[in-house]
Amino acid sequence: MERVTGIGGVFFRSARPDVLRRWYAEHLGLEVEDWGGAVLTAAGGETLTWSIFDAGTDYFGPSGQQLMVNFRVRDLDAMLEQLRAAGVVVDDHVHEIEFGRFGWAVDPEGNRFELWEPA
Repeated sequence: MERVTGIGGVFFRSARPDVLRRWYAEHLGLEVEDWGGAVLTAAGGETLTWSIFDAGTDYFGPSGQQLMVNFRVRDLDAMLEQLRAAGVVVDDHVHEIEFGRFGWAVDPEGNRFELWEPA
């Protein structure tokens, strides 16, 4: 059975993303990069991406949800197939970039989540 191996990222919407990014930088010391987020590195070397998206983004799917979690997985294809076999709604699109491969699915309450297989 495939399992999540960690949290790869936490993403949320904001009506004023630039203002909110500056607030987190000023008050929590996050080093917000030009792309709109920060990469936090644990003592063991694993990273977590934190990012604020514009309130109008469709990246979280059509539900209007405020927050999306990115889960790290070992084998994206196996995880997506396992979810499909269990009747979970899975996005057929898989996205691949230099950082790895990404897929999406929806929990029983309609919350879209992201799955990430690091490169």
